[in-house]
Amino acid sequence: MAPRLPALDTFPPLRAWQRKAMVEYLRRRTEDFTAVATPGAGKTTFALRIAAELLNDGTVEAVTVVAPTEHLKTQWAESAARVGIQLDAAFRNADLHSAADFHGAVVTYAQVGMAPQVHRRRTMTRRTLVILDEIHHAGDSRTWGDGVKAAFEPAVRRLMLTGTPFRSDDNPIPFVSYERGGDGLLRSRADSVYGYSDALREGVVRPVLFLAYSGETRWRTNAGEELAARLGEPMTQDLIAQAWRTALDPAGDWMPQVLRAADARLTVLRANGMPDAGGLVIASDQQVARSYAKLLEQVTGEKAAVVLSDDQGASARIATFAASEQRWLVAVRMVSEGVDIPRLAVGVYATSASTPLYFAQAIGRFVRARRPGETASVFLPSVPHLLGLASEMEAERDHVLGKPKDSDGFDDDLLERAQRDDQASGELEKRFAALSATAELDQVIFDGASFGTAAQAGTPEEEEYLGLPGLLTADQVSMLLTKRQAEQLAAQRRRAAQRTAEPAAAAPSAAPPPMSAAQRRVALRRQLNALVAARHHRTGQPHGKIHAELRRLCGGPPSAQATIEQLEERIATVQTL
Repeated sequence: MAPRLPALDTFPPLRAWQRKAMVEYLRRRTEDFTAVATPGAGKTTFALRIAAELLNDGTVEAVTVVAPTEHLKTQWAESAARVGIQLDAAFRNADLHSAADFHGAVVTYAQVGMAPQVHRRRTMTRRTLVILDEIHHAGDSRTWGDGVKAAFEPAVRRLMLTGTPFRSDDNPIPFVSYERGGDGLLRSRADSVYGYSDALREGVVRPVLFLAYSGETRWRTNAGEELAARLGEPMTQDLIAQAWRTALDPAGDWMPQVLRAADARLTVLRANGMPDAGGLVIASDQQVARSYAKLLEQVTGEKAAVVLSDDQGASARIATFAASEQRWLVAVRMVSEGVDIPRLAVGVYATSASTPLYFAQAIGRFVRARRPGETASVFLPSVPHLLGLASEMEAERDHVLGKPKDSDGFDDDLLERAQRDDQASGELEKRFAALSATAELDQVIFDGASFGTAAQAGTPEEEEYLGLPGLLTADQVSMLLTKRQAEQLAAQRRRAAQRTAEPAAAAPSAAPPPMSAAQRRVALRRQLNALVAARHHRTGQPHGKIHAELRRLCGGPPSAQATIEQLEERIATVQTL
């Protein structure tokens, strides 16, 4: 027996971007349509409304949804059932056809890649709408991409969805249109775009504060040499990778201190308007994830939920956590994309993955807004590449084919090598060993700007930032951060004046010692942020747009990564605007 058609009047009211995109879709009536919307904006609701419209007007008879993971299959099927569209999440390639009482099925890209002909036959049997969720995954391998293309070429309609429409490779994404720009490179073209900055302005997503932690790290290399470095300081990529790995070591002091700070932030959010707020630690591998869970239990006195992989039972554990008031969830990659846990408000980015794609997917888990004023806080290592990604949170990217690799970007292969133990053997087995790491709050990044001065973990200065109210608008966040930074600087000046006044009676005042390069960079960042804040108050332009304009005029990376010379040039430039 065929299922009933979905009733359009049962759908929740559409947001402005969803209505606009739907009108554009129905106006064009083209085979392919690509919708880009920031995580948390409501891509699933938009796609299901399109499916309902096409089922009701007879354009299609069936719907196939292709998702990245097994968990998302269940999530899609449940969301569709709530609006009267019945999708079979248990469909297997061996089944060949969906049961008659379903409108269609939900499958994974891996399923399609393994048996594209099965899905091609299903698509040809009935007029089909194919919804390709997070379509960039179709470029993950030639097998997936070729399989998706072969399986769904006969579809009457194809709707491509993504929150992160860019990749770090040159694998073309099936059914996505590319246009050649003035530089000769092909760029992906979307039919509807709803970016993070738009969603933030309309209150659809939360403002995200990035709390970057630096600290001293010491390790022993595979050659037996002991090295020390300060996380966040300029150094070679090999040293960054090794210092990063040392900081993330669960046996050191950096992770316990950062987890303690993150849990303190979670407590503040729960006490100030978000009583069910949850936290997520994103780990690099399963062994480390288990260790982080033990650390969290020591810090909080409560067991953390652990989701290690996309295996049997993982979806149930995620669903249980989402519906509970448990404080912490630890995951490897299972919760990096698409998984809907709206109460997640605090994150710890404790993974070695550093591509823009993965970073955006991970941060997307925390931005979904439920009520006005909710904010999200993400704790991360003070690594220049990550700081740059945090500063460019609002940047909109396209997938570019044939673009030369960015020599300024972080080489993930280096970090991967640093994460591996060499399997050397012999009389003296020499392996990488993390020796020690301490944490201190380096800076807070919000709206592309950097705030705050270095503060040791557990000090009142750190607590000033961890204790920011939980319910704030984006403008209030910016105002409070500016105020806290000004108070910090004033307190530092008072302490410095007291220190110099005491010996002044006994001896002539000595010239202040010269600042280190690190101290100069901090001072210049503060000066630049103060000037940007002043221009914001004069013109009403957002901080992020002013910083972006300075980067356009002066060149160089975001201020969190900028050199002393670049900061000085931007200070001189903003004074002339």
